[in-house]
Amino acid sequence: MGRMGDVLAGIHATWEFEPDAVLIRFERGIRAPRLYQVLRERRVPYEALASVAVSPGRRGTVVLHAVPRPGADPLMDAAAGQLPEGVDPYRLVLPQEQEKFADYYADELRGRIEDARISGPGADVEGDCGRAERFLITAPTPPLQFKAYDGKAVFDGEQVAFRWSRTGASSAKWKAGDQFFPVSELAGVEWRSPELIDGHLRLVRRGAGPQDGEQAEKDPAAVVFGAGYGPVHESLPFAAAVLAAVRKAAPVAVPAGVPSGVAVAGRDPAAVAERIRHLGELYQAGLVTDEEFAAKKAQLLDEL
Repeated sequence: MGRMGDVLAGIHATWEFEPDAVLIRFERGIRAPRLYQVLRERRVPYEALASVAVSPGRRGTVVLHAVPRPGADPLMDAAAGQLPEGVDPYRLVLPQEQEKFADYYADELRGRIEDARISGPGADVEGDCGRAERFLITAPTPPLQFKAYDGKAVFDGEQVAFRWSRTGASSAKWKAGDQFFPVSELAGVEWRSPELIDGHLRLVRRGAGPQDGEQAEKDPAAVVFGAGYGPVHESLPFAAAVLAAVRKAAPVAVPAGVPSGVAVAGRDPAAVAERIRHLGELYQAGLVTDEEFAAKKAQLLDEL
C-alpha cells in the first residue's frame, strides 16, 4: 500500500489500509444499512481475501468490491451468498470521480493478497480462492439474541437457547418444550434469509438424522422468521457468532465439501476412524453429496 494509514472514504463506509489488513469502519447514521450499524467496524487481514474488483455502480458511482475466501469470515459463510449488494460489507461505493483511486487501491490490494497467499500465516490455499483453514475475521461477540416469529433465540457464547412464543410456535415445538443446544453438540448453522418466504435459522446437530424437507415450523432445532421477525441485522450476526463458536470448539481444518463449522480430527488411526464416522453422520444428514462422501472417505482411508 502507498503508506500506512491510507484512507478511502465511501458511502456508508471507510476503508483504512494497514500493513497487514484493511480496517473497514461502517457509518452509523440512520441512512446506513442496519447491518453496517451493527457491525460497526471489521479488521480484514489481506490473507482473508480471495480477490478484488472495480465495477460501475448506480447513479454516478463506482464500486470497489473485495471477495473473502471461503472459510475466512463466519458472517459471509453463514450468509451463504444470500446478502443483497446493498448490505454486502465488502463493497465500498465511491463517487464516480474517485474511480482512479478505486483502481489504484484495487491494484495494491491484489498485490497484498498475492503476498499473503504465498507467505501469510494460515494461507494454505489452492490457487487464489482456496478455503481458509480457520476463521480469520472476528465474529460478532455474544451474548446475542433476536426475536423470531415463533420464539426468542439467545446465544451466551456456550449455548443456544430457543424459547417458544405462546402465539407463534407450532404445536410440535410446544410439545418439545424450550430447547437448549451446547456448542459442543453442534456441527453448524443454516441461515435462510428473512427476505425469503421460508426464512429461518436452523442449528445443525452432530449425529442428527436427515433434515432435508423438514419444515422449520415444526423443527425444534429451528426458529422461523417473518415480517419484522429475525431481521438480517440481528439474525445473521447471531448465526455467524454460533458458527464461529462451533469452529472454535474444535479448531481444525475443514475439507472442501464439508460445511463450515464442522470439525475434523487429527491423523492418528483412532482419530481417522472418528472422522470417518462423523463423515457418515454428515452424509446421513444430507450435508455432503454422494461424490463428496466417497472422495473424502477414500482420502481418510489413505491416511491409515
